[in-house]
Amino acid sequence: MTYCVGMVLDKGLVLMSDTRTNSGVDNISVFRKMHTWTVPGERIISVMTAGNLATTQAVISKLEERSKAPEDRQNGLLELPSMFQVAVEAGKLLRETITQTQEANGARGKGRFTASIILAGQIAGMEPRLFMIYPEGNFIEASFDTPFFQIGETKYGRPIIIRGYDRDMGFEDAVKLLMVSFDSTLKANLSVGLPLDLMVIERDSFAPSHERRIEYDDPYFDAISSKWGDALRSAFHSLPDYSFADPRKTT
Repeated sequence: MTYCVGMVLDKGLVLMSDTRTNSGVDNISVFRKMHTWTVPGERIISVMTAGNLATTQAVISKLEERSKAPEDRQNGLLELPSMFQVAVEAGKLLRETITQTQEANGARGKGRFTASIILAGQIAGMEPRLFMIYPEGNFIEASFDTPFFQIGETKYGRPIIIRGYDRDMGFEDAVKLLMVSFDSTLKANLSVGLPLDLMVIERDSFAPSHERRIEYDDPYFDAISSKWGDALRSAFHSLPDYSFADPRKTT
């Protein structure tokens, strides 16, 4: 399992993913799930993946090949004219890869090789855009009503994002919000784990404005985790006490 989040702000895009993959509690590995391609001053494209590791690695490898395609190839990742067309191409590659793998494995392969993708980026002269691509290859785009996407183990970290998100918030607050979301997920599900990869893409920068890997001993993440736990306990104890007395009876 995994957990990835892509978020649209007025100022740009914020992405975060974990790196854990596992086939059981005694077989845990670390693999990067965030991949980025750039053309300085012209475009930045970033992909986060969740699902079967062999499937997602195959898709990333194909996208990497498309990023190095000759200029006369119209489906080259860095030659496509819009982020919409990039989403179409990524969806097609995802669907084809899943289908090929399932067919190669026969009936045993059905449902075992699915994957999903968050695609984010900007091309010069256009708005920053964020898409969620489903295993079938179709996709949806982030909007004012749906300004962030999650893939993987989404349920534990979703409530804090819904409560704390504001489209005009600064990058620092957005990162802090995602830190809390990931901390909640890590504590609730062992299949999601550190290190975490973080990327901030400022509007019209066409390059990562901030990029880092959050390791196990990261002091800021540890402080967020500790202080968020303290704040939750404090908020809980500040709530009105429950009484077993029947409120309809008066003394």
